Amino acid sequence: MLVVIFVIGIAAGFAVALAAPDARDISAREARRFAGALEYAAQRAQWRSETLGVSAEQRVIRYWRRDPANGRWQLVVDDDVLRAHALPDPLDAMALAFAGRAVAADAIVPLRASGRNEPFAFALAAPGWRTLVALDPLSRVSIAGPSADTP
Repeated sequence: MLVVIFVIGIAAGFAVALAAPDARDISAREARRFAGALEYAAQRAQWRSETLGVSAEQRVIRYWRRDPANGRWQLVVDDDVLRAHALPDPLDAMALAFAGRAVAADAIVPLRASGRNEPFAFALAAPGWRTLVALDPLSRVSIAGPSADTP
C-alpha cells in the first residue's frame, strides 16, 4: 500500500511539473493579453475622441488619458481592460521604439483619436525569452515571438 501511494505521489509530481507554465508560455499569454488591450485602447481613443497612452515600467503596464484642459497624462482607472496590469513573474515589459526611434523604457506612447498612430513596439522579456508587441500606423497589433533571447 505504501509503495502504491509513493508511485502515485511521484506521478502527480511529474504531472504538476509538466502542466506548470514555463517562462515561454507566460510570455506568449501575456503578449496576447497586451495585444488585445492595445487594440481596444486604439479603438477607444477613436470612439471617444481622446488621446490615450500606454507605458510599461518593469512589471507593470499602464494606460493613460491626456487631459485636454492641461495636456497632462492621467492614469486610466475607469476601464477594466485598461487598468494597470502587473505582469506575473518572471516577466518585465519595456517600450522599445516609437516612430522608428528608440525611446526610454518607461515612455508613455500615445494613441491618437484620429486613428493615425506612429508605429511603436514594446518587449515582454523573461529569462531566455523575448516577445515583441508592435502597433502599426493603422492600429493593427502584431506579436513576434516568444523567441530565444540572445545577449
